[in-house]
Amino acid sequence: MWNIIIFGGLLFLPAWTLNWWRAWVLLGVVVIGTLATMIGVFREDDELLKERLKPPIQEEQPLADKILANLLILTFLGLIAFIPLDVFRLHLFAEPSAFASVLGLLMFIIGWLIISLSFKVNTFAATAVKHQADRQQRVIDTGVYSVVRHPMYAGAVLTMVGMSLWLESYAAALLAIVPIMTLVIRIQFEEQFLKQELKGYDTYTEKVRYKLLPYIW
Repeated sequence: MWNIIIFGGLLFLPAWTLNWWRAWVLLGVVVIGTLATMIGVFREDDELLKERLKPPIQEEQPLADKILANLLILTFLGLIAFIPLDVFRLHLFAEPSAFASVLGLLMFIIGWLIISLSFKVNTFAATAVKHQADRQQRVIDTGVYSVVRHPMYAGAVLTMVGMSLWLESYAAALLAIVPIMTLVIRIQFEEQFLKQELKGYDTYTEKVRYKLLPYIW
């Protein structure tokens, strides 16, 4: 529900028009993706749903991650709001080609799917970096976690770049580097934290070599 409100509000309010069919298509994908994730994942995993409904800033969360989480939220929301500003007012670059735009929509859908698959196999996918000792947290190394160690973040990268291209803003696609770099910094912190707090994570990093992008990093 919050996904729909956030995307809808941050796209249509700065645009100051509802006559934007590409945004409606994106919002439709968000609605379908949200419903599919709720039915296919959260309906079968109440504990994960409870964890995902918690605020991104929590008492047991390390200070560094509180800062990074806030930065990530602000830069991600800022990216969404920037897209209509560029499309309807700034026009910083030429519009992407039809091919690039459709490719962007596919990237967004694939990114959303990867995030949902991350939830499907990882019941410990919390909004905050923390050790969930009360839930007997363990290392997850199956499914998408057998490809990269942070598939949820990989999916987020695809959605950020993809929505920018689909909504015809090369400038936003370039601006996406800001939340992406915030993610990269958070990954570095999260890795150090998990190596210290989660038994078996060191072994997992040797088994799955790539953090975010297969064969790259």
